[in-house]
Amino acid sequence: MPRWSQRRSLRLLTLGAGALILVAGAAYGWAWLSTDSSTIARALIWMESDVGDQHRFPARPIPAGERASRLPAGGEAELLAPDLDADGRATVLDGLLRETDTHAFAVAHEDRLVYERYFGGSDRGTLETSFSVAKSFVSTLVGIAIEEGLIRGVDDPVTDYLPELAVRDPRFERITLRDLLTMSSGLRYSEPDLPWPWSDDTYTYYGVDLREVALERSEVEGPPGQKWHYNNYNPLLLDLVLERATGMSVSDYMATRLWQSLGAGSDATWNLDSERSGFEKMESGLNATAVAYARFGLLFLHGGRWKGKRVVSEEWVRAATAAQTTTDYDNAYGYFWWVDAERPRNFYAFGKYGQYIYVAPDADAVIVRTGSDWGVDNQTWLAIFRNVSDQLAGVVLAQAEVPGAM
Repeated sequence: MPRWSQRRSLRLLTLGAGALILVAGAAYGWAWLSTDSSTIARALIWMESDVGDQHRFPARPIPAGERASRLPAGGEAELLAPDLDADGRATVLDGLLRETDTHAFAVAHEDRLVYERYFGGSDRGTLETSFSVAKSFVSTLVGIAIEEGLIRGVDDPVTDYLPELAVRDPRFERITLRDLLTMSSGLRYSEPDLPWPWSDDTYTYYGVDLREVALERSEVEGPPGQKWHYNNYNPLLLDLVLERATGMSVSDYMATRLWQSLGAGSDATWNLDSERSGFEKMESGLNATAVAYARFGLLFLHGGRWKGKRVVSEEWVRAATAAQTTTDYDNAYGYFWWVDAERPRNFYAFGKYGQYIYVAPDADAVIVRTGSDWGVDNQTWLAIFRNVSDQLAGVVLAQAEVPGAM
C-alpha cells in the first residue's frame, strides 16, 4: 500500500475513534445529568444496586414522634458462631460477623437488647437500608388498613382500587390483594442474569415514575393464585392501593399507624422514585436503624401488640407469617414474609445482600442483620440465626434448672 494511502487510513481511523469517544462521552454526560428524570440513565450510571443507593434516591422522612423510647438493654449475651466447617472449633460470633461484610447485628431477647455489634463505619444511629425487608412493612400496612376498614380484605380484586388496570386488560379483575401479597399474581416479570436497562427488574427499581411503571408496564402472563413468582410489580401495586385507600403517602401512613405506635427510637426514611413523582420505592427503599428493625420484629413476636397496645391484628400476624404459597426455594412464603422450613414457627423478612429480621418465638428472640454484601449464602445465615436462638433458649433453660432462678 502506498505511504500516502496508509496515512489516509490512519487519519480516518483516528477520526472514527475520536468520533466514537465524543459520542460515548456525550451519552455518559447526558446520563450523568439525567438520573432524576431517566430510568435508563440511572441504570447506566448507578449500574448494579448497592447499599449506597439510599443516598442516591430522594427520601421522605418517617418521624419517630413524641413517644420515642429506647429499647431496654439486658445483660450482654456471650454468643458463639456455629461451627460452619464442622471441625469442632467454637469461635466468638464477632469474628464471623466481621468477616462477612456485616454492618449491624442486633439481638433482642425477652424484649431486651442483649447483643449489638457494628462494623464498617456503622453505629447505633446509622440508617441501614432494607432492600426487600421493606416488603414485610408493606404487608403490615395493608393489614392495618384492613383493620381500620380502609381496605375491605385480602380477597378484594386489585381493580376495586385501581380500575384503570381493568380498562387496559380485563384479566386484572381476577387478581386479588392476596395474590399480590403472596407473589402469585400471574404477572410477567423479567429479571435477566446480565444487566439489561429495559428489563422489569430495572424499571421497578430505577423507575423515575413508579406509579406509571406499575399501571402501564405490568402485564398479566398467567392465571393468578397458581404459581409463585417473585415480582416487584406486586408491592408497587399495593403501594398504589394503600395510597388511594388511605388518602396519604405510604410514609405518612406508616409514621402515624406503625412507627409512632412502636415508639421507634429514631426517625426512618423511605426512598422515593424521584422528586417530581414522590412515590415510595415499596419494593426496597425503607431505611432505619438496626434496633428499630428489631422493634418491628418484636411487634410480630408478640402477635401484633406493643406494650399492651394493639398495632396490627393477631389474625393478620398469624396469616402473614404462615405458609401461604410454596416457592422455588426451600422456604415457604406468607404475606411478604418468609417461613423457615426447618423451623416453621420461625419467620423472617429478607432483603438483597443479606438484610434480615429473623423472629424466633420459641427462643423469645429477634435477630437483625444488615450488610453491604452477603458474606455467606442465605441458608448459612439461617443456620446462624437458628444457632443464636438456640443459645438464647439454652440460657433460659439453664436458668430454669437452677433452684430459685428467676
